[in-house]
Amino acid sequence: MLNLRNNFYNKKILIYGFGKTGKSCFNFLKKNRIIVYDDNYKTIPSNIKNKYSLTLKKIKKQFFDYIVVSPGINIKNCGLKNFIINNKNKIITDLDLFYFKHRDNLKITITGTNGKSTTSKLLYEILKKHTKNVKLVGNIGNPVLSQKSINSKTIFVIEASSYQIEYSKYYKTDYSAILNIASDHLERHGTIKNYIKAKFKLIKNQKKNGFAFIYKKNKYLTNLINKTKSLPKIISVNFNNIKHIKKNIYNSNFYNENNLQNLSFVLEISK
Repeated sequence: MLNLRNNFYNKKILIYGFGKTGKSCFNFLKKNRIIVYDDNYKTIPSNIKNKYSLTLKKIKKQFFDYIVVSPGINIKNCGLKNFIINNKNKIITDLDLFYFKHRDNLKITITGTNGKSTTSKLLYEILKKHTKNVKLVGNIGNPVLSQKSINSKTIFVIEASSYQIEYSKYYKTDYSAILNIASDHLERHGTIKNYIKAKFKLIKNQKKNGFAFIYKKNKYLTNLINKTKSLPKIISVNFNNIKHIKKNIYNSNFYNENNLQNLSFVLEISK
């Protein structure tokens, strides 16, 4: 098992992409031997560029122990395409770094095609109302590595995209929720089958004593679950579970059927 402190010490690491995720990875890893690269070279500040960056030509001649890829990068269509594909086994993500930094903290990871942000925010607000020490991070806008004031009781609600999950290598969550699956991001994943497989990786890799929440009638995920051994406890979410509270909801956002379905997931996870 990879140990954050030992395995990253004196290792050479490429951070590919210097948006919000790349910057958070840089701040987290800057005591290591790191190189920063972005296809848009101008996005890298000159002080970092001068000390930590190499040209495309020089990077292709380098050996790296790990390559931290930002989720916004399509490795099949990027400036380092051939280099990345040839070194695919070295790819990790900010989720992997986050996992080893906070291995013992409770993690609840939300993914799906529609409603990830809404569901993550709802769950976060409920936990906060119950005076839990909770942080809302991930694809929702706050990079997972940018959080401060963390202790052993901190609970993380993490919104994760299919790209983050697909690129991750070591990440394990305690609770997972795959809200829904629809044809989306096929320009990256190629087929709906690949897209679903990327999402399902969240369940397949998670801690076996945890819980995975899926829609009861999601045939895509049900087929994968039936074919996979050693999974966490699967909770099938029935959208009828909100009938008893629906009449008490006056927020117009919940006239939307999709948001009501998201609420069904939140109720099951909250239990």
